[in-house]
Amino acid sequence: MQLFTVDMALVRRYLDSPVLTGTDAARLLELHGISDGTPVFLDDETMMPVEPLCAWGRSMSYADLAEGTMKDYGRIMARFDAHQAKRDRSVLMATEADLVAYKKSRTQLQEKPIGSSAWSKESSILDQFFAFAVEQNYLRRRPVRVASRGRNALSSRTRRGMDIRHLSLEQYRYFRDVGLGGQGPDSRLNRSYRGSSPHRDRAGADLAVCSGMRWQEWATVLLPELGMGVDHPGDETEFTIQACAKYGKTRGVFLPEQAVRAVETYCLLERPEFTATAARRLERRHRELFVVSRVEPETGRVHGTLDGVRQVFVMQAMPPKLRRITVWEGEFGLEAMAVFLGRGGLMPGADSWKRYRHAAWRRMVALADETTPRLPAKRWRWHDLRHTYALQLLTYLERQMDGAEPDLVARRRRHRSYLSGRIRYNPLLIVSRRLGHSSPETTYAYLEYTDDLVHEYEAAFAGWLGDPAEEATYAQIASRAFQLEQPAGAC
Repeated sequence: MQLFTVDMALVRRYLDSPVLTGTDAARLLELHGISDGTPVFLDDETMMPVEPLCAWGRSMSYADLAEGTMKDYGRIMARFDAHQAKRDRSVLMATEADLVAYKKSRTQLQEKPIGSSAWSKESSILDQFFAFAVEQNYLRRRPVRVASRGRNALSSRTRRGMDIRHLSLEQYRYFRDVGLGGQGPDSRLNRSYRGSSPHRDRAGADLAVCSGMRWQEWATVLLPELGMGVDHPGDETEFTIQACAKYGKTRGVFLPEQAVRAVETYCLLERPEFTATAARRLERRHRELFVVSRVEPETGRVHGTLDGVRQVFVMQAMPPKLRRITVWEGEFGLEAMAVFLGRGGLMPGADSWKRYRHAAWRRMVALADETTPRLPAKRWRWHDLRHTYALQLLTYLERQMDGAEPDLVARRRRHRSYLSGRIRYNPLLIVSRRLGHSSPETTYAYLEYTDDLVHEYEAAFAGWLGDPAEEATYAQIASRAFQLEQPAGAC
C-alpha cells in the first residue's frame, strides 16, 4: 500500500490530463470538502483506493483537523498496515494478538523504541480507526478487549505528567550567546563558529522566552505583525495569534522593547543578505506564491494574488503554510514577509529549526568549562523557553500578590482560594491565559517547579534580553499582563 496526501496547489500546478485539468480536480476536492493533508491510501498494484482507510481519511477532513495532524495520523495507519502485511493480514483482519505484537515492535523491539507519549498517540489513533470501522459497519466489533478501568492491550503502562524543563538566567544566556550566537564562554567571538545566522537564531530565542509562544507561533511571525515594513516599530508591540496557535485558540501576545530590538538587529544585519540572494528565485516562482500588494495595519488585512486570484486575508487567520509562501515587493525584488528566513529566502521549517538547536547544543557541550553554568541533563528544546517564560512570570506574579511563600502546600491552598475569589488577578489564571492553555489545570503543574531554588531567586526578572545596560524585565511583561486582564474602562 502507498500513502499520499492531498495538496491542491500541486494538483492545480502539475496535473495535466486530457480528461481533467488541475483546476477542475482542485475544484472537485473543494466541492467534496477534502482539505490539504487528507491521507489517501492506494493499492500497490492497482493504485485504487484502499477502504476503509480512505473513508477514514475523509472523515478526518470533514472533522476539520489540521493538515499536519492528518498527515501524522495517515503515517501511523500506513505503518500499522506495513506491520500487518508482514503477517499476511490486512488492517481489517487485525486481531488482539496483532495489536499486541505491533505494540511490542514499536516500544521494545525496533532499533529505536518509541517512548510512552509517542505510543499513547499511536494507540489512540488505532483506537479511533477501529471505532470508525465498527461505526461504518466494516467490522462487527473492535479487535481489542476493554478491561477494567477502560484499559486495553494498546494502553500505555506508564502515566506521565508534563515534562516541564526550564532554564536559569545563566543557562539561557549561555544557550543564546554561545550556542546560537557564536560567542565563547568568555563572551568573546569564537572563531570556530561556523553558523551563518547568529542574529536570527538569537532573535528567535528572545521572542520565545519573553512571550511564551510555542515554536510554530513565534517562528511564523510576519513583519507587519511587529510593525515592520509598514510602520516604524515602537518600543514594544502587541498582536493577536490564532491560526498558528494550538487548536486555533485566539490570544494576544505582548513583546517588550528589547525583543523587538533583537529582531530589528537581525533585520538590519542578516536578513538583507537572504532577501537579495533569493530575489530572482522567488520571482521565477511568483505564480506559486501569495504576492501581497497592500497591507492594512489598522485592520490586519493583507491584499494580494494567489494562484492568479485576488485574495484578502486577515493576518491572524493565516495558517503557517500560507505564511510560508507570502511575499511582497522589497528592496531587491520579491521577498518573504516572514520575519525569519532561511537560505532559500522563505520561512525555515521545523527540520531547519531543529537543526539549529542541535548545532547549538553541540557547541554548548563542546565549549563547556569551569565558568559554564550547569547544563540541563537532557538536550534542550525550543519549548523549554515557553516553560521558562511560564515559571518566571508565575513566580513574579505570586510575589507581587502575596510575597514569597516557600511552603508548597500553602501556595496550593492560596491558589484554590483565588479560584473562588480574586479570579481576574489570580497569577495562575493570568499565566494560563498568556500561554493559551485550554484549562488552568495544565498551568497548575507549574506550581511544583516554582520552588526550585536553582531557578527561582537569582535575578529572575533582571534582564533576560538585550544588553546588561538596557535589559528588559519580566516585571515589564507582568505589568502588561495585568493591564491586559483589566476590563475596559477600569482604572
